[in-house]
Amino acid sequence: MTKDLVVTRTYNAPVEAVWAAWTDPKAVMQWWGPTCFTCPSAVMDVRVGGLSIVCMRAPQSMGGRDMYNSWAYTRIVPKESIEFIQNLATKDGVSLDPLTVGMPPDFPKDQRCLVTCKAVSPTQTELTVTQFEWTVGHMFPLAEQGLNQCLDKMAAVWPVTVP
Repeated sequence: MTKDLVVTRTYNAPVEAVWAAWTDPKAVMQWWGPTCFTCPSAVMDVRVGGLSIVCMRAPQSMGGRDMYNSWAYTRIVPKESIEFIQNLATKDGVSLDPLTVGMPPDFPKDQRCLVTCKAVSPTQTELTVTQFEWTVGHMFPLAEQGLNQCLDKMAAVWPVTVP
């Protein structure tokens, strides 16, 4: 059984700013990773066929380990939507099988993701992030919590209204 993970937020920021949060490496580094994690690097190649490599660093209390995600872009409509395949990866962007790095069997490989931005007004943007076809199991609620924490960090850049 699978389930899509969908999170929607409304940010008090124009579409251009919310779009940049997903496409500008300096912006991504401000919010990627759950609470207490940092993002020391984001190498962004945001174009169809491009690959971004985003690092998430655990706090020292959790070992301080660097973990990388790759985002392989499949469709982009500027300032409207970004579709990509997300994977655990090496620092060079080579996809890893989650099982080989100790993740549980319900951790996805080749996770299809969709990010959409919709202007609510000139100064407000609705952002929806969808991660498709999660196997319902141990990882789904952790992924939901982590995504919400990332978007909470993004909200720290601008005031946010959660529906």
